[in-house]
Amino acid sequence: MHAVRFHEHGDIDVLKYEEAPEPKIQAHEVLVKVKACALNHLDLWLRQGVGDWQLPLPHIVGSDISGEVAEVGSQIKRVKAGERVLLCPGISCGQCEMCFKGLDSACRSYTIFGVFVEGGYAEYVKSPEVNVIPIPGDLSFDEAAAVPLVFLTAWHMLFTRAQLKPGEDVLVIGGGSGVGSAAIQVAKSVGARVIATVGADWKLEKARSLGADEVINHRQQSISGEVRRFTGKRGVDVIVEHVGAAVWDECFNSLATYGRLVTCGVTSGGEVKLNLQGLFGRQRTILGSFMGGKAELLEALRLIVRGKLRAVIDSAFPLREAAAAQKKMESRELFGKILLHP
Repeated sequence: MHAVRFHEHGDIDVLKYEEAPEPKIQAHEVLVKVKACALNHLDLWLRQGVGDWQLPLPHIVGSDISGEVAEVGSQIKRVKAGERVLLCPGISCGQCEMCFKGLDSACRSYTIFGVFVEGGYAEYVKSPEVNVIPIPGDLSFDEAAAVPLVFLTAWHMLFTRAQLKPGEDVLVIGGGSGVGSAAIQVAKSVGARVIATVGADWKLEKARSLGADEVINHRQQSISGEVRRFTGKRGVDVIVEHVGAAVWDECFNSLATYGRLVTCGVTSGGEVKLNLQGLFGRQRTILGSFMGGKAELLEALRLIVRGKLRAVIDSAFPLREAAAAQKKMESRELFGKILLHP
């Protein structure tokens, strides 16, 4: 098959469109012919190298995958060849205490397609049967690939970790990103008032079209200053944050008393200072969040089928142009998901 792989870590030029072995499935696995694969910032970090992670090289990244079932293992009963499917991006053991509780991403053996197993920058990918979900309703392959990781992450952040309540004020950082564009919609689905930040004027109306009540251009305006203005100096109840150092102080200063800041990423760096007096004095909470469980993705998909949430797609590239797609993601000149088509 054709795939995009890297044989060493580095800049975009390490990505190679080349022949690669087609995955061989085991009895409990399913082979999927990839129709669409959505990019995530994770793809860039893995290509560059993440800490002491020892990825198998050459490696294929790509966590958000949709396609058709090409082959099923001998033990497979639920899935049939020819079905249109999407893949739940997180892979867990399914047998530990955390898995039994539905907390998949707390499993000790948890990984994600494209991390320690091969991902979707390829014509074929193999998957455990439990990760294979029939594409619901009339979703296209592109829409199905644009949903899983970001809606799962946003759902887990807002409901499981931050315990969002109807009517609360929510600040979403990076409303044009995959997680940001999902979080705006998820928060609005329960009647929250949403304030979103974006990095360019052309993204302002796009954020409003997803349901943002107020939008801040964080390159031109003070996030905390605008939040104080919008909330009558009160601050927001919940902040969805995935940028890190560059916005940390502004986010912390935007929290109301009893506010909860939930973070899932560090695209601008992970080292921050914490004002402990502002933390305990205002009884605020800082929460970490990582991916989520399969049940949470199914909940989000129900709302997508009903038209309450929607996939946000920026653009699509042929698989052979994966380097150009990643370059666009690095430029931040996008709103929503970038897709690859094998």
